[in-house]
Parts: sequence; structure tokens; C-alpha cells
Amino acid sequence: MKTIGLLGGMSWESTLIYYKAINEGVKKELGGFHSAKIVLYSVDFAEIEEFQNTGQWDKAGKLLSEAAKGVQCAGADFLLLCTNTMHNVVYQIEENIDIPVLHIADATAEELLRNNVKKAGLLGTKFTMEQNFYKNRIREKFGIDIVIPGEEERKTVHKIIYEELCRGIMNYTSEGKILEIIKRLSENGAEAVILGCTEIPMIIGQEDTAIPLYDTTLIHADAAVKKALGMP
Repeated sequence: MKTIGLLGGMSWESTLIYYKAINEGVKKELGGFHSAKIVLYSVDFAEIEEFQNTGQWDKAGKLLSEAAKGVQCAGADFLLLCTNTMHNVVYQIEENIDIPVLHIADATAEELLRNNVKKAGLLGTKFTMEQNFYKNRIREKFGIDIVIPGEEERKTVHKIIYEELCRGIMNYTSEGKILEIIKRLSENGAEAVILGCTEIPMIIGQEDTAIPLYDTTLIHADAAVKKALGMP
């Protein structure tokens, strides 16, 4: 079994889900007392959040690159960045380590292709929805069209993520707002919706809507299990 490196804390609430899902996945495959071999580095999210909101992505990338080096030195065979938004600096991280990074957008897009999804809605932080590092990777590398909510809806989703979910607050009024946005994405031609923020699944699940939802946290964790165990 390979050792999985997790670079988390963005937020720690969703990193908990990664840790649980990966260990459950290994136990499911191997049985008995088996659990995953994991090296976890959890950052102080306040530092990252400040860099995000002031546009200092290079500084965020430097901080995460140093953390990634620590994960590599601790014996990880590959790395997962336990966040969608901070894949904005994944190239900076990759330049500073020798182990591969399992990209969350790649894992998600591969799952979409397996289900013949050609057009997907994307929910996430304003950075993930509005910048090109995530949308363009899926479009150009996998040929999947990506649609995003309107400006006011993007602001609503971003606010829910940062003011509620990243603080561990579950507001089910916000759940209704997100479900309305998902409905409009479907009306605009989305065949499925990517929950492109590791916190959104804390309040939204497949049981809440008929349109297929792609939980990037669980997809990423499952891909890590398969890679660690050498599964196709």
C-alpha cells in the first residue's frame, strides 16, 4: 500500500471528511483491521484565506509548497490538496516537490466521463467559479463544457461557504438557496452539477435533488484509495 499525503486544513471541517472517507475506502477493499497509510499536514486556514482575498496567490503557493515538502519528507508517495480553490496554485506546488499530485479536477472529470456527462454545472468559491484554473482544465483536458451560476448567485454561494460552512455552521436556509441555484443550472443545460468546494456536501447531498451531484471530496478520496492500492 502506498502512503497518501494529505495537505489539508482548508477548511479542517472538510479535511475530516477526507480522512474518514479514505480510511473507510481502504477498509472496504482490504477488510479486517486495515486502514490507510496517511501523512497529514493541516495548515492554518486564516493565513490562506487572507492571501486569497488579497489576491496574493504566489504567497499562498509558497506556503503550501513548503507544507507539501514536509508531507513528502514524511514519506508520502503522492499528494492530495484537500481543497478545490487552492488548486489555483497546484503548478507552484508541483514545481517544488518530487511526488505526484492527484488533481481534484482530473478525478472529478474522469468520473463525469465515465457517466457520459458532457455539460456540467460548477459550484464553489468565487475563485473556483470565476477563474480559469479549474473550468479550463476540465474543458480543455476532458472536453466537458462547464456552466456557472449568475453573478449574484455566485456571491451567495461564496458567502455561504466562507461565512457558514468553513466555520462549521449548518444553516438549512442556505441549503434551500443552493438547491435553487442547482435547479437553475439544470434549466441552463447542465446534465450534472459539480460540488466544487469541499465544504458544500456538508449541507447538500444527492438525496436533496434529482440532478446528479458530483461530490469532489468523496471522488478525490476514492481516487486516492485506488492509487494507494494500485487499483485501476
